Amino acid sequence: MIFSILEHILIHISFSIISIVITIHLMTLLVHQIVGLRDSSEKGMIATFFSIIGLLISRWISSGHFPLSNLYESLIFLSCSFFFIHIIPKIRNHKNDLNTITTPSTIFTQGFATSGLSTEMHQSEILVPALQSQWLMMHVTMMLLSYAALLCGSLLSVALLVITFRKNINIFTKSKNFLIKSFFFGKNKYLNEKRSVLKNTSFLSFGNYYKYQFTQRLDYWSYRVISLGFIFLTMGIICGAVWANEAWGSYWNWDPKETWAFITWTIFAIYSHTRTNPSFQGTNSALVGFIGFLIIWICYFGINLLGIGLHSYGSFTLTSN
Repeated sequence: MIFSILEHILIHISFSIISIVITIHLMTLLVHQIVGLRDSSEKGMIATFFSIIGLLISRWISSGHFPLSNLYESLIFLSCSFFFIHIIPKIRNHKNDLNTITTPSTIFTQGFATSGLSTEMHQSEILVPALQSQWLMMHVTMMLLSYAALLCGSLLSVALLVITFRKNINIFTKSKNFLIKSFFFGKNKYLNEKRSVLKNTSFLSFGNYYKYQFTQRLDYWSYRVISLGFIFLTMGIICGAVWANEAWGSYWNWDPKETWAFITWTIFAIYSHTRTNPSFQGTNSALVGFIGFLIIWICYFGINLLGIGLHSYGSFTLTSN
């Protein structure tokens, strides 16, 4: 009873703090002069992290096993994993461009876990035989860390695609207006408009030089975060194969969850390969990252909606195999 009350308090504290952090981020976008707001948002993320850690520890003590046995607990751990991605720029003293991704991701994940799932699914239950292994912590932790990193990196790729698409639309609109005006207003107007269009579509006018720098940072962080997630995913799949051999007598069973994990790994392996070729960097690799973003959700949630296969204990239903 005490642990359930403590969990209830901690989850509401963390959700409230992260909501305030979101508000602070919106204020910093509108009012740049308030210097202390950005520091407050960082402190809020740290407070949210410790609240979630406290929640997971309390569930660990009350249940007697590591809290990764059902969908609710995995979502809470996933929201905690976003914090680890959040502090990556801090380690190397870079500007934190990831906070615009990690903060909304944290509040979305927590909100869905607390409000989108039934109350019965919040309860910790006795582990099914397949989960009673020391590999539970290693395998599931690596997979959820990989999901957090890959989702953040993929969202950065999506942002890069959106910005690039908008720039191309603006260039196309200016060129179209130029052609219409040159047809109706003669050669002199044509020469003036030509100079104007060349000036507006120059290297430094894709929004402006700062927007170009921003897209470069998006591409930089997208690649590095996805690379980190790909390492976690590879480790998670290997640990899962070893665990499967112990539990089911086979390293690979082509279970729906295993199949989609392999598809996810393949997509991001293709992404890593595109980064080795300079001609495929930027929007081409970002497009692969966008596809990977969709595949992750299928792997993580799509299979759980069906509730089939050897991983059905992580489904939206309360039945377990």
